Amino acid sequence: MFRRKQRQSGSLEDRIRAALGNPDWLQGVRVQDNERVTLILDGDPEDLEASEARRIEAEARVMNVAGVTEVRAMLTAERAAGSTPQSNAHTHTASSTGEPKPGHRRVSKGARLSDDAITQGQPGQPTTDRIPGISRILVVASAKGGVGKSTVAVNLAAAFAKLGLKTGLLDADIYGPSAPTMLGTGDASPETDAAGKLIPVEAHGIRSLSIGYLSDPDAPMIWRGPIVMSAITQMLNDAAWGTPEDPLDLLIIDTPPGTGDAQLAIAQKVPVTAAVLVTTPQEVALADVRRGAAMFAKTAVPVLGVVETMSWFEDPAGNRHHLMGQGGGKTIAEALGLPLLAELPILNEIREGGDMGRPAALGDGPSAKLFHELSRSVALNLDSLQTKAPPRIIFED
Repeated sequence: MFRRKQRQSGSLEDRIRAALGNPDWLQGVRVQDNERVTLILDGDPEDLEASEARRIEAEARVMNVAGVTEVRAMLTAERAAGSTPQSNAHTHTASSTGEPKPGHRRVSKGARLSDDAITQGQPGQPTTDRIPGISRILVVASAKGGVGKSTVAVNLAAAFAKLGLKTGLLDADIYGPSAPTMLGTGDASPETDAAGKLIPVEAHGIRSLSIGYLSDPDAPMIWRGPIVMSAITQMLNDAAWGTPEDPLDLLIIDTPPGTGDAQLAIAQKVPVTAAVLVTTPQEVALADVRRGAAMFAKTAVPVLGVVETMSWFEDPAGNRHHLMGQGGGKTIAEALGLPLLAELPILNEIREGGDMGRPAALGDGPSAKLFHELSRSVALNLDSLQTKAPPRIIFED
């Protein structure tokens, strides 16, 4: 995506297309490292069984092409142009609690991915393997936007860097990259080394990459799921984060909000060491935290705990005002069987640090102390993963 590749006659991509017969349902072919292949296939939303059979057959055919060592097929499902879903084109007269109209059926709640679907097609390295040059990967996640996830990720990275750890930050929030602003590196332009790998931008002792370094800040990001994941994969695997002899101690990934394909792909395909969940105290955010925790539980990623942001505001007289509710982070942590790692109040110096490009964790004020205590808790929990089983997340009916 970030490096243009010359297409030559008889290339691996050409041979792959020939093996599949150049069908109209083949939307795209991407080749990484001259041997790893990703197929983008057009699926039929009205016949998912046939689409899945097509995916399996395509992967099998491509695996037989000389030079291919790994294949991943991704299905997209869009309605044909001009078609309309069977929905509310007419006026409903039946009560929402009454019987469905003739020919209709009620849609039940509780839709979810099956265990087979959520674990299918996990090619490449097992999650226990490491990416060369990276010792550990910590995901900072929230299933809801606007809860301060990026602030936590950037300040955690700054706190670890201040302690002398070789720290990296991957801003995987493709649609709203904020790391360049919060690190003061908005004008940076990454370079590539002799091997063609992206060289992370360094500031405050943090090596960082973000789509914000590679795109026009005023241009809307209207990429679809497969393209988003390709960008994240390239920034992760095709970057000079470190070397096997001198690796990063920790790479922090600031994930996009939600539990969509980008987040799920990171949890499935990236050798994540552990995750931290970020929330605000109010119920509307806590409901999403459960979804995020469920995703990590399904993908066997240990969750170290919950960080509550915007916990309270303290006025000049020392009175605390719980503007976003009170105790929600503790309640959800207990319900999930996880520790509450920190309660971070609303502090002006945190906001100023993010706006000015110098994270608050680099200073000596109250907020710096809070982030250093959080980094210490995270470090201890990361170390504990080497000696005991990760916390078990419990979901009660």
